[in-house]
Formats: sequence, C-alpha cells, structure tokens
Amino acid sequence: MKPQTAARLACAGIAGALQTLAFVHTAAWPLPLLAIAWLAWQVGQSKPRQAAALGWAFGCAWGCASTWWLFISLHRYGQLPAPLAVVAVLLLSGLLALYLALAMAWVARQRSGLGLRDAARFAAAWLAAELARGVFFTGFPWAATGYSQVDGPLALLAPWIGVYGIGAWVAWAAACLGFGAARIQPGAGWRRGLTAPVGLALTLLALPAAWGLWRGTPEFTRPGRTLQVVMLQTNVAQDEKFAAQYLPEALAWVASALTGARADLVLAPETAVPLLPDQLAELVPGYWADLQQHFAGPGRAALVGVPLGSLRQGYTNSVVGISAAGSDYRYDKVHLVPFGEFIPTGFRWFTELMSIPLGDFNRGPLKPPSFEVLGERIGPNICYEDLFGEELALRFADEASAPSILANVSNIGWFGDTIAVAQHLQISRLRSLELQRPMLRATNTGATAVIDHRGVVTAQLAPFTRAVLEASVQGRQGLTPFARWCSAAGLWPLWLLAGLGLAWPRGRLTSPPAR
Repeated sequence: MKPQTAARLACAGIAGALQTLAFVHTAAWPLPLLAIAWLAWQVGQSKPRQAAALGWAFGCAWGCASTWWLFISLHRYGQLPAPLAVVAVLLLSGLLALYLALAMAWVARQRSGLGLRDAARFAAAWLAAELARGVFFTGFPWAATGYSQVDGPLALLAPWIGVYGIGAWVAWAAACLGFGAARIQPGAGWRRGLTAPVGLALTLLALPAAWGLWRGTPEFTRPGRTLQVVMLQTNVAQDEKFAAQYLPEALAWVASALTGARADLVLAPETAVPLLPDQLAELVPGYWADLQQHFAGPGRAALVGVPLGSLRQGYTNSVVGISAAGSDYRYDKVHLVPFGEFIPTGFRWFTELMSIPLGDFNRGPLKPPSFEVLGERIGPNICYEDLFGEELALRFADEASAPSILANVSNIGWFGDTIAVAQHLQISRLRSLELQRPMLRATNTGATAVIDHRGVVTAQLAPFTRAVLEASVQGRQGLTPFARWCSAAGLWPLWLLAGLGLAWPRGRLTSPPAR
C-alpha cells in the first residue's frame, strides 16, 4: 500500500471515530457535518475501489468508536475471552461498514463533476447505507447520523422526516461542502464552480435554524392530562442481578419503592424483577399478590419489567401493568437483541462461549395495546427498541388509540459506566422529537429521565445511583407528519427517495481525473 493511500485511510478512520463525540455531547453537532464533508471531498477525487476503502475505514472506525462498550458485555459479563471479544466488536463494525463502502463506491462510479448533482447522489447513497444498517439482519441503527443533531438546528426536521431523513440532510449539506472543495484546482474559474455547492450547503443548514428562530418548533400535537410519575433506578450491577445472594435485598427494595411511591404511575426498569413467576413465588411467596393488592386502589398504577413464560410456552422479556383493573396488561418485547435475547441461525456456538443467563425469547405483537392511566395511554418499549422509530410509529396508525406517553424501561448495566448511557438518552430524545410524545425512561443504571414532547430532558437522576425520580409528565394528542407517513408506509418513502437519488443520470463528466 502506498504511503499516501495509507494516510488517506487513516484520516478516514480518524474522521469517522471523532464524530462519535457528537452522539454523546450533542453540543458537538457540527462534527459529523465536517467529518462527512471530508469523506465526500476524498471520494470526489477517488476511483470506486479507493472510495469503497475510504467508506469502509470511515464506517468501521465510526462503529468501533460508538459501540466499543459491547466489549464489556461480551468479556466482563459474558466471560468471552478478551481477544475474541475484541474480534467480535471489530467484526461487527467491519461488516456494518460494508454498506457505507458500497455506497461510496457507487458515488465515485457515478461521479459527474457537477457539484450539486454529485452532492444529491451522495446524500441518497448515505441514506441507503443507513437504512440498510438499520433494517437488514434485524438492524443495528445505533449512532445513526441523525442522533447527533438532537441539539442542533436540524432537530426541527425530526417530526417531518425522522432520524434517517435528518442524517440524509446532514450528508447532503456535507457533500455540498466536500464536492465543492474537490472542484478547487489551479487556474481561473474554480470560484464560480465552488459558489453553488457551498451556497446550497449553507442554505440547507441555515433554513431550519432561521425557521426555528422565526416560528419556533412546529406543534403538531396538543396537550393532554398531566400525570405524577415515579421512576425507579435500581442500580444493580449486572454480575449481581441474577445472583442468589443479592436477589432478596434487590427484590425487597423494588417492592418498597413501588409501594412507597405516591404517584399516578410508577415505572420499574427492565427485569427489575429478574425471576420468572414460578421462581419468584418460591423465593418470595406472595410478592406479586402484595403488589397487586397495593395497586388495586384507585389512582394507582405501575409498569414493572419482568421475564414471563415457561419452558413449554417459551419466554418473553416483558412489562406487566398493575392497576385497579388488575394485572392482566402485559407488553412483550418485539425487537429482540441478537445473542442476548435470541440466537441467530448458525451462531449457537458463539453464545455457548458466553455465560449470559437469558437467551432465547419469543417476540411480542408488533402493534401492542397501550396501558391506560387516568385517560392517558402509556406505550411501553424495552431497552433498545426505541432505536426503531418506524416500529414505534406503527402504534400511531389509529390516532384515537395511539400512545399519548411513551415509556422506555431499560437495563444497559451490561455495558458498564460508558458512553452507552448518554447515547441511549439522545436516542430517546430523538424519538420524542419525531412523534412529539414525552418519553419516560426507567433504567437500571441510567439514564433515568423524563423527556418532554420537544426532546428536552426535564428531570433526570444521576447515573449509577439507587434512587427514585419524582416528576410530572403531560400527555399529548395528535400526530406529526412523521407519525402519519411512517405508520402508513414504514420506511418505504425513504427507500424510494434513496433509490431515485442513486438512479439519477450521471450527466457530463467535467471534474478533474481521479487519483
């Protein structure tokens, strides 16, 4: 490999990794714009094979930097040997980066030298790559570009085009800058060729910001009833969660916090009660009966994370709703985590190398009912299910029964004290922006928080503490444009947009020759 090629690949990796800061500290939202602009600049001067290598290096480093904490779950808690855990993270990131590699190769192949047309094609390719990463093989859209913009001017677009649309918008603006820079060459005339793409880039960024300053965030929903809520943060170390010596004390604290709460709704995290019903009855007789009796009174309701099922029926990762109506409500997780909650075909050998106590779960219904509390409809989701806005949007097909409040119960204690906590909070904030619904987050180790319908965190507990969060939340009625089109057509409109952009004719080649 030539030194110049190695340097370009190294720079691509650095650019991809550095933009991860914007997914943790959202004030750094311009970083992805600059990183993607650099990538577009390089792709604009490359042959398809070189562009594919640049895209792969960028995407692989991006994946490793944003999901390195998977090593902790695999090695520390799954007891996979450290070298194998490192290889697993690298392999996952490398495979997912292939989508971006193919996208960049296509951009280089179709490059016309017409800056605006190339920029549009780049945005379409970027959108296709992100959609593929988020959909194929169960999908893993963690650190999708749009999540970096939750505190930037483009967040205004969320209720219209969702996280993938925002990502494509960022890529469009970045490509205008990058391809504009690629046109710079000695001699007269380059300034004229540079003006149009740079002007469009600035317009793409300035228009949403100007609209927000002038009109504010558009309100597609209207306020409902205000509920008093309490959320439990259990802070149980993952290696203690299923250990017999720690279970009685942890279960006692959960029961005490649930029954001691004075609120309309109490939320306990994912697997806050980590035992199946038969196991719980044997260890702590009367545990569920006591909870049911307490919440049988008017004005009291709780959602509690617990595994359900049996060897014959199969198991589910679930949330049980308890209220005066009884404890018949249950939500079963729909989008399961590969290797943690189901074993992909041909990979049982890999899971047998680890010591993870929960393995193969059944999936719940894709359009579950909501849990009603004082006229408000609570829509639960579990752990990383809130990454899949298109699946949550399916619950909004019927406006009359759509959730008025979303509730995420999570346990990302698997990943230790890492950036995963902050990343997951930004993901939930983007869901609130897309659907203009508040999100309640009850977690084991953090971030336990209340997010309003504008994506603003209004109350939050310090991560990695055992505590309860008391707050109020106002439900919302009505539908955003994103909720309307996505509940009806899923992500197909974005796929169509990406396909049209990729199929756009090349035009006349006027750019300088590729390196």
